[in-house]
Order: sequence, then structure tokens, then C-alpha cells
Amino acid sequence: MTSPVPPVPLAPRRRSGRRRGLVGLVVALVAALAPTGLAAPAQAAPVLLSQGKPATASSVENGGTPAAAAVDGNTGTRWSSAAADPQWLQVDLGARATVTQVTLVWEDAYARAFQLQTSDNGTTWTTVHSTAAGTGGTQTIPVTGAGRYVRMYGTARATQYGYSLWELRVYGETGGGTPTCDTANAAQGRPATASSVENAGTPAAAAVDGDAGTRWSSAAADPQWLRVDLGSSRSICRVQLSWEAAYARAFQLQTSADGSAWTTVWSTTTGAGGTQSVDLTATGRYLRMYGTARGTEFGYSLYEMRVHVTGSDVPPVEPTDPRNPNLGPNTFVFDPSTPTATIQSRLNTLFTQQETNQFGPQRYAVLFKPGSYTADVNLGFFTQVAGLGMSPDDVNLNGHVRVEAFWMGGNATQNFWRAAENLSVTLPAGTSVERWAVSQAAPYRRMHLRGAQNQIQLWNGGDGWSSGGLMADTKIDGQVVSGSQQQWYSRNSEFGSWTGSVWNMVFQGVTGAPPPSFPNPSHTVIAQTPQVREKPFLYVDGTGEYRVFVPALRTNSTGTSWYGKTPAGTSLSLADFYVVQPGVGAATINAALAQGKHLLFTPGVHHVSEPINVDRANTVVLGLGLATIQPDNGTAAMRIADVDGVKVAGIMVEAGAVNSPVLMEVGPAGSATSHAANPTSLHDVFFRIGGPGVGRATTTLTVNSDDVIGDHMWLWRADHGDGVGWATNTADTGLTVNGDGVTMYGLFVEHYQKYQTVWNGNGGRTYFYQNEMPYDPPNQAAWANGTTRGYAAYKVAAGVTSHQAYGLGSYCYFNANPAVVADRAIEAPTNPNVRFTNMVTVSLGGVGTINRVVNNVGGTANAANQVVYLTTYP
Repeated sequence: MTSPVPPVPLAPRRRSGRRRGLVGLVVALVAALAPTGLAAPAQAAPVLLSQGKPATASSVENGGTPAAAAVDGNTGTRWSSAAADPQWLQVDLGARATVTQVTLVWEDAYARAFQLQTSDNGTTWTTVHSTAAGTGGTQTIPVTGAGRYVRMYGTARATQYGYSLWELRVYGETGGGTPTCDTANAAQGRPATASSVENAGTPAAAAVDGDAGTRWSSAAADPQWLRVDLGSSRSICRVQLSWEAAYARAFQLQTSADGSAWTTVWSTTTGAGGTQSVDLTATGRYLRMYGTARGTEFGYSLYEMRVHVTGSDVPPVEPTDPRNPNLGPNTFVFDPSTPTATIQSRLNTLFTQQETNQFGPQRYAVLFKPGSYTADVNLGFFTQVAGLGMSPDDVNLNGHVRVEAFWMGGNATQNFWRAAENLSVTLPAGTSVERWAVSQAAPYRRMHLRGAQNQIQLWNGGDGWSSGGLMADTKIDGQVVSGSQQQWYSRNSEFGSWTGSVWNMVFQGVTGAPPPSFPNPSHTVIAQTPQVREKPFLYVDGTGEYRVFVPALRTNSTGTSWYGKTPAGTSLSLADFYVVQPGVGAATINAALAQGKHLLFTPGVHHVSEPINVDRANTVVLGLGLATIQPDNGTAAMRIADVDGVKVAGIMVEAGAVNSPVLMEVGPAGSATSHAANPTSLHDVFFRIGGPGVGRATTTLTVNSDDVIGDHMWLWRADHGDGVGWATNTADTGLTVNGDGVTMYGLFVEHYQKYQTVWNGNGGRTYFYQNEMPYDPPNQAAWANGTTRGYAAYKVAAGVTSHQAYGLGSYCYFNANPAVVADRAIEAPTNPNVRFTNMVTVSLGGVGTINRVVNNVGGTANAANQVVYLTTYP
């Protein structure tokens, strides 16, 4: 949201089927009459490549069920494995091939969950098909892939026995083409070393951190070198060097298997500096730039050394040391022995860089181990501060954890994308005010602001305004002052008191909430939260081991999950997680998931060329520092199977320039399994389409599974930044809900070009909804649904028979053409079991019109009457 005007108070501020016979007749007539020169070419049948080829397996049940029996063409012989998970069967096709189809003929002991994978070397694998709903019998699966080796990798058996296949048949054609050069940077975040450094501010790691503003520089002497450890032997296809002014005139690129013996794979004596992109074919675990002649009197200096590998060349999944994990170069972990000056210097540096950095790729996490600290944490964009205690009170910061809006003259309506979590704060002596002047995607979660005399202000304190935010699982001993904050959602928290209201304030399961009142003041109060789990979080236990705590579901709850009580839930060792560094491709991530790993994404932008497939129940996907996933080629960023209890938390999804039909999908279409006892939940999951550059996605988030919980989400089609325009960052719909029993707590959806939210499932519930319609329809004809002017911000489909929503706000600001009208903010069937409570529409600054609130009910918000309230419908 970019609010163009201050608020009023404070400073009143089934698809139809055709008969097959008729269709067949028409097709036959067309074929008979068509000129022979226009006939379609015959298509060759797929070739069976696997029969009689060498096969191996992870295990065999006995000597009578060998791996070779599954590729012998005899459906009376079979391979069967040991009765354990995982297990695999692979076949060597003898040469690289394009694989188009795999047929699995299962014996009764089949796989419920498995992947089909290809490999060029039999070591590193690419997943080309994945399922958690295997049916057994004969499965014919079309795939798109290439490799010399193909395997079935089973992760969950459907019976108590092992896996058992009569036949594994692989179809395609030999050749397979050349592996493509991956766009991801395999060097980013990997360990780097150098022959020398100019000073402590130019370390080797700075050349592989993904930050174009940091650099490595050497001593002013020849020769010098910089090397990176890629973690395993990789097939290197391109190296990109971004030189600072002090460049290399003569240098070699070298590879090594062990970091000792080096092979020169490319060299030059006429280097010109700038950005050099070198295409090559080489293999090695280590790559280094070996400089022999400088181009200036200074040392060698590189902003970035990027290494690209063949797309099919996926490294093995590295284990995680839970006592000394690699959380990436942009995660800073402090303990009580760290000097205060060191901590404050780091915090100041991050804030200076990130205060106005809305659309840069930099992401940071600042983590404090249990103990007491003195620190002023002033949070800028894409920075997360969090405690590593089991309770917020295990980490106390004497000072501040705050957000100001001085960079915009007090206007906090663009203070997005930052987070404070799992900390307690004691304000300095003589200070009684903390500030959290934010709008969307800036959670204040699992926090404790100590001191009954203190207050936290949700705006910049008298000189600005703000628009939207979340407090959850938080204790404020004193008072929360909302000031000019236009809208806010508080859930399961404990306040000494609350004061303030503008348009849309919602309290749910909050002790110390103000009395219910709407619209003056606009306080929507729901006594309890029907079913929720709090967000998973990283912590360090008493032995020094990093773990992730996954809170249990709570039913009909009030107050926090932790204050004066022991939180219920499950603790997972970080050894059970694959720690994802930027530059790691989706194939590796999916391989980790196939091995039963959870995921921890380190701060940065993670580019994927295929969806991340979360197929296993109870998988945790946790991001640090607002870790961002961006699909580069029009795929989904993540697909979640229709399974129990997946948790995705602290993740941002960024649309790429190639349109994605959907960015995230929870459950495939047609999902119908009940997950009421263990729902999938999404916590602080944010989406962005445009802003840093062109982004496009038809639908942002589709929820097909039943009983999913959304716990604070912002789906945003950018209204400012780069790559922004009606025909540029195109996006039809933010959220589509097809599952039944889905609940959204704190839902923000903005600026989409058709319906913002479409709800097709029954039994849905939304507690707090914030919306802005698109700013930029060029005219009414461009933004019309047939004869209806515009599209509703919240649409409940005509066939829905039960739905509830509380505390909804929808705003318009049609700055491209103020004559544009939205006929209504909410569109829903008129049914006593489809109920809306406490709604507001606003014409921001009187720029544009929302004609009605729900259907044809409610007043008109326009220049003459900018704010309209409606308490109930029907």
C-alpha cells in the first residue's frame, strides 16, 4: 500500500462434454477432405530404452528379486527391496537420452511417495516427476528430462513390505542434447579464500555474497588468487567476473578436485576489466581466478565471481551441522560475549544500507543467542531481528527494536518487509516510547515490550501516518497507541491497554483489547481464535544445538502461547534440515525434500527454474531474513501436496519476468482430503509482482487443500517501483481458495487487475482483510467484468453456502483515471450462512469511486463521502 492521503482521525487525517461419436465423425471428414500436402507428419512411437540394460538398486529383498529383473521384459520376474525408506532402483541407458515416458508395473508392494529422476553421471540427480499419492498397479507417466541414468526413488511405502516392481520401462530417444547452463550462481554463499586481502573490509567472501556493492581486493603484488569451494565436483559452463577499477590484465581460470592440484581451463593476457563472461567446459570442486599481471598499480579487486554449472548437474545434498550451521554470509549471530560496540556497528551498517532499500536484492537476519544485550535495533527493509531463545524473555535487549519513517518525512505507508521476533525489550532509562511505524509485511511477533509505564506507537509519533500491520503472540506490558495507523490486526496477544482507531482495527484472542465498537471507534473484537498454530522459529538449546520449534495447534485460544506457560509443540534438530544457500537450484532442494529433509532458507534471493515440490506431510519450510524465492522461467515457485501439516514460514515469493500461471499452490486441483486435525499453515508468507523490475503471474496463491491456515500474508501487485504499469506487471488475481474449511488470519491483498480474492470453498473464514484496488486502470473499459464496472475486492462464489469474514477494508485510488468506478467492494451470495461483519470502504483523497460495500448494499465512497461503513451483511 502506498497511501496517498492521511487518514481522517488523529489529524483527521464442469466442463461440458461432447459426444465422442460426433467428434470422431467430424475429425474423420476433415482428415478425408484435407489436402495431402497439409497432412500432419506421422509421430514416431516412443522407443523403449531400458530393457536389458544394467540396473542397480539400494537393496534387494533376496537373491530371487534382483534389480535386473525389473528391466528384463518379463512381467513374471520382479525386483523387491528391503522393508525400509528410502529405496531406489536405477537403470543405465548406456548413453545420454531424452526421456519422455516412464512406465512402472508394480507388484502389490508399491510406492505411495516416489520421484522419477535423471542423471548424467549416476551421482547427481534431477527430479522429473514427484508424487505423494502413488496408486500402484501400472503407472504410465509422461516426463520431460534427459540423462544417461534413470531411477525410481521411493520415499514412502504403501505397505509394510519393501518396494516391488515387475518392470521399470523408460522410453525416449538417445542423444538427449547438451545440458543447459544454469542461470543460478553456484558460487554464491560458498566458502571463499584468497592469497591476500587489502584490508578487513574487502574479504574473499565479499566476492561470492551476491552483493554487487561489496568486493574482495588483494595486496598490490603479483601473482594473487581468489578461489571458491563449490561443495562437490561440478560441470562448469560459465564464469562471470565483475571487476572493480583495479582489474586483472593477465589471469587464468583454474579448477581443482582437491584445492591443491590445479588445471588451467581458460586464460588471457589482454583482460579489459568491467564485467567479463567466459564460456567454458570444465569440471572441478574448486574454481579460482589466478591473476599474474594487474591492470593498475593497485591489487586485484572483484565485486563478484559468479560460477554457472550445467542444469542437470545437481550437487549432493550436504548434511547440516546443528551446532555450527552455515546460515549464509548475510546472517549475523551474536552471543553475550560479543562486544556491544561490535553489535551496534553491525546494526548501524545494516540500517544505513537498508533504510530506503525497498527493491534491492539484499536480505539480512540478525540473531541473538540467549542472554542480555545493550543495542538499538533500528530496522530497515529486508532485515529480520530475532532471539534464539525458547522464550522471548530468554533474550533481553536493553535499548530498542524499532521502525521509524524519517526517510519519508514521517510517512510510514511504504515501511514494508521487515520483522521482529522472539525478543524482549527493556527501554533505556528515561525513555517510555517505542516505535513500530510500519505498514504491510512487517510482523511484530512473539515479542515482549517490558514496563507497564511504556507504550509502543504504531506510527511515527505525530508527524506521519501508516497503514497496516500485525502483532501476534506478543505481550505489551504498557499501552499500544495506534495513532494515525489506518488499519491493524492483533491476534493472541496481551496488552496493558490500547488506544486509537482510524478505519479498521481488529483484535482476536487479545487480552487487554478495547471494548467492541464499530464504526466509531472502529474496533472489531473477536474473543477467541478458533484454531491456529504459531509460526515455527529457530532457537538454540541449552547444549548449544540449533533447533526449530514447531508450535502445536491451539483451539479457542486467547493470549500468548508462551507467557507464564510452557509452549506445546515439537522440537526438530537443525540436522534434520537442508540449509538452502542462494544459488542452489530447485533440483537440489527437491532432492533434499525427497530424502526427508526440512528446509531452512538463508537470507537472499533464491532463483528456481522448476517448482519446489513439498510432498511429505509435516515438512517445515522456514526462511531467515525474508528469504525470497523467484521463478525465472514461468513456473510456480512452490507446490505443496495435499498432505497433513506442512508449515511454510518467513518466505517471500517474487514473480519473474516470464508469466507464472500461479506462484504458489497448496494442494493440486481437486484435493478433497480432510486435514482438520493437522492443517497446512502459512506464516508470514509474502508475494510481490513487480517493483524491482517486471514481474508477471496470473494467480499468485491458489489453495486447493482443505483446512489450510493462513497466518499473516500480503499479496502485492506493485503500485510503485520499476517494472510497474497496467500492461507491464500483469496479474489477474491474488488469492484463489478452492478448499473447504480454509481460515485466513490477517490477509492483505492489493492492486490486482481482476478479482483480488476469490473464495470457492465452503466453510471459509477471514479475520481481518485489507485491500486496495488497482491504482492504474487507464479507463473503465479496461477494468470491467462484462457490464459490471470493475471487479470486487473480495468475491465469494455463487455456489458457496457457508462463509464468515470479520473486519474488512477496501480502498480505491484510481490515480490513472479518477472517473473509474468499482461497482462494489464485496460480492457474495445472499445467504444467512455467508456473513460479513464490520466493513469499511474508502475513496482515498476522493480519487475514484466504490459504489457499494456488499453487492448492492452500503453507501458510495467518493470525493463527497470518502469513508463508508457497514456493520453486517446480510
